[in-house]
Amino acid sequence: MKRHFRIVLGAAVGITLTPAPLPALSRDAQPRAAPLILAQAQSPEEEELLRRKKREGAKRDEQRAPRAERPAQRERAERPAAREREAVKRRTAEPEPAITEERLKRRKDREAVKRGAAEPEPAVTEERQKRRKEREAVKRRAAEPEPAITEERLKRRKEREAVKRRAAEPEPAITEERLKRRKEREAAMRRPENAARLFDSAKEKPVRRKPGGAEPDQPARARAERLPESDAAAQARASRDPVQIGSVISEKGRRIERPRRERPEVPEGAELVREVNNRFIFRTNNTYFIERPREERLIIDAREVYYEELPRSRQREVVVRPDGTRIVTIRNRWGDVVRRVKILPDDREIVLVYVEDDYYDEVLEWRDPGLDLPPLDLDIPVRDYILDAEWVEDPEDYYTFLDQPPVEQVERTYSLDEVRRSARIRDKVRRIDLDIINFEFGSAQIPESEIGKLEGVAGAMQRLLKENPGETFLIEGHTDAVGAEVANLALSDQRAEAVATALTNVFDIPPENMETQGYGEQYLKVETQEPERENRRVAIRRITPLVAPVASSE
Repeated sequence: MKRHFRIVLGAAVGITLTPAPLPALSRDAQPRAAPLILAQAQSPEEEELLRRKKREGAKRDEQRAPRAERPAQRERAERPAAREREAVKRRTAEPEPAITEERLKRRKDREAVKRGAAEPEPAVTEERQKRRKEREAVKRRAAEPEPAITEERLKRRKEREAVKRRAAEPEPAITEERLKRRKEREAAMRRPENAARLFDSAKEKPVRRKPGGAEPDQPARARAERLPESDAAAQARASRDPVQIGSVISEKGRRIERPRRERPEVPEGAELVREVNNRFIFRTNNTYFIERPREERLIIDAREVYYEELPRSRQREVVVRPDGTRIVTIRNRWGDVVRRVKILPDDREIVLVYVEDDYYDEVLEWRDPGLDLPPLDLDIPVRDYILDAEWVEDPEDYYTFLDQPPVEQVERTYSLDEVRRSARIRDKVRRIDLDIINFEFGSAQIPESEIGKLEGVAGAMQRLLKENPGETFLIEGHTDAVGAEVANLALSDQRAEAVATALTNVFDIPPENMETQGYGEQYLKVETQEPERENRRVAIRRITPLVAPVASSE
């Protein structure tokens, strides 16, 4: 093979070079001869090899370049987007399917919601603004640190929680024994033979005559031809000459450090027999009654308690609650409550007890006002006069029963002490026998398992107090005939006090709306001298129409 050579001098061919004189140079600085590049004609194999090397070099450059700059990768990345664009074009070109009524309705609903969201909020009404303020107040109170909880409040909270837990438990099925007793009880209610001993006044001992005194007159038996339809109708006779009741705090008094007396004075004709647990037992007219100098329940959790001396040897007690409510009680010189008023934080006065205290200035010897009344004889079923809690199946029955008016006319408003001591006056109103509370023999303690049984009657009392905050309830305590009469009297008073305390601590019944009194074994429910559970009971009466004018309490 012949080879042809070309001689290339310098960097260009065909350039005319003009020789120029060169300076003298040293031997070491002599310029090197320009390299001679011999261009050789290449064969087809060599040219193919050169093109292959160029492709491989370009491929290496492409691999060293970023992924986004690689043409092949860029082409593969663009393929899904291209396919998606083609799919969108196809779907756009296809006719839209018919919209069903359901889809159309949903679309309209969404559009309506969007329009409603875009519209400006209407002006806030006064009612909504009031509710908003109430919610904000609740949040502020919740954010405030809770005050220190006293042991007494903590105990009441635990009792309420225990009652709620027991109320949430399913009621056990009625056993055959209970069902049998229920039928027997209903059959006994239909029998009229016990009607003669239905009233407590019929169970009392005869009044003892004084030496040289005349036999008291026996008025004819009173038969109610028509029951009063309301408290106001029952008080119609007493309200013929309505009295003007002034403010209980209008009369000026002299502040004293402590109560004048720690125990009530002994009324004329009565004898102090014994003192038991800060309770004083008196005897008069061949019967016993028990007194307490103060109602300790009223001052529990009070913010302030103070006393004032008033004219005519009276005394005023003021109990200030944490919310500003004041309970004002006025006692006469014998220690009897003649007025009790609840003053709300807005200064509105609610009369709980009112009696003309001038009556006590004239009568020095206590006398049962029921002696002037004939024996009561009502022609009504027993179940309409006495409600046995054991047979109550609907809690609404408690409210319906307590809301009933007296069973006869009320001659005048009586003091709390007159109602406590006179069975004949108490007979004017109906009663609930809480025979569901099982007291142990000789004990006034209410077991924790028994407190929940008070929920039904407590709910009725709360409902009545919401309608009329001036309601007053009498809690009576009773025992069986086993043991000494004086000891049973003190025990029964403690049982009544225990029930009233539970109603306040667990169910928030205000203590000023409850009065307590023990009667021992005087009014047995079952005529027996043996231990009897039904005689160890507590009873409740609504005595509001007996102790306060209806117009002032409503």
